[in-house]
Amino acid sequence: MMANLAANLSMLFTELPFLDRFEAAAKAGFRSVEYLLPYDFEPHEIRARLNPFGLTQALFNAPPGDWNAGERGIACLPGREQEFAAGIETALVYAKVLGNKRLHVMAGLLPANLAYEDAKATYVQNLRHAARRAQKEGLTILVEPINNLDMPGYFVNLQEDGAALIDLINEPNVRLQFDCYHCQMMQGNVVATFRKLLRYIDHIQIAGVPGRNEPNVGELNYRYVLEQIDAADYQGFVGCEYKPKATTAEGLGWISSL
Repeated sequence: MMANLAANLSMLFTELPFLDRFEAAAKAGFRSVEYLLPYDFEPHEIRARLNPFGLTQALFNAPPGDWNAGERGIACLPGREQEFAAGIETALVYAKVLGNKRLHVMAGLLPANLAYEDAKATYVQNLRHAARRAQKEGLTILVEPINNLDMPGYFVNLQEDGAALIDLINEPNVRLQFDCYHCQMMQGNVVATFRKLLRYIDHIQIAGVPGRNEPNVGELNYRYVLEQIDAADYQGFVGCEYKPKATTAEGLGWISSL
């Protein structure tokens, strides 16, 4: 499993500047990395941090709108289709340089004055566009349900809702990003849900529940969860998207312990 563990550099090694986190992840034993957004840097700047350490870029997010203003994606928002399409083009430029084959597209927060069905129609249209553009570049588009406790108002909350949207989008390269933390926070039954939706899943993320700390902290038995992921012959990455309780290095003992 260690070969498939991807350090999420938006949460891990944050005691270091972003571009220095790649070396730290490699020295800690990670072979893959992911993060939320690369757009503060030129793609070749980041590529220069991957190559020397033999790191694989597993994943990053398409532009989510104005993150600093609280936006968490714009895919479900009518009237912003051109901005969404431009963001996909930007993400594809980065992916071509960085080499990742997966791109997470955040759905966005559902405004109080927007009917759910209108948001869904916009989301499906935008994701179809993203999928068709990504397919030309050999990329998969990922849908991630996010719990509405950490992110109130997010458009997709339940894992089954993500799968249903994937069926509705009906493009072969749209898959599910299964975050065990969000699943447990929202609905529980992590392993049963994983098994039920395995055919949709193309990326997994883990964190302790509650608190989103190291996976060996909290109510989820990740020894069992990871054993079941292995037993299912899952071949993708497992993103370590958690907040260390102290420094990242001090908390990495969970890998050997599990």
